[in-house]
Amino acid sequence: MVRLLGVILPDNARIVYALTLLYGVGWTNAKAILKQAGVEDKTRVNKVTEEQFKKITAIIDKGYTVEGDLREEVSGNVKRLKEIGSYRGTRHLRGLPAKGQRTKSNARTKKGKRKTVGALKKEAWAKLEQTKTQTAVTAATAAKS
Repeated sequence: MVRLLGVILPDNARIVYALTLLYGVGWTNAKAILKQAGVEDKTRVNKVTEEQFKKITAIIDKGYTVEGDLREEVSGNVKRLKEIGSYRGTRHLRGLPAKGQRTKSNARTKKGKRKTVGALKKEAWAKLEQTKTQTAVTAATAAKS
């Protein structure tokens, strides 16, 4: 098991894939880093030498913002948008998509699980009431004990 910048890389994975596990390094950046370090894309992580890892780490430290620093920078940018009260900032505050995506039929990743609002069918309403009474009864018996 190899640690690179605080991330554990899987031994049997190709090095180009393993570098994409770092926050802020995608496929294009991973290939560019490996080219600068002189390591083949197809090499497995367990076949990469210690010297090559040192080269890769030096290249990433010198030319790329990754992991904690990048996360800090992104959260700072979002915080700034919220403080100045921009449209994108208010979208972040409300937990809605910030870059113009539609919200009528999609955006479930941002909005979360659906919550039913409005009319329920008779059977669904009865079932809901039944579960409420059951939970109340179990809570009352637990309180008495």
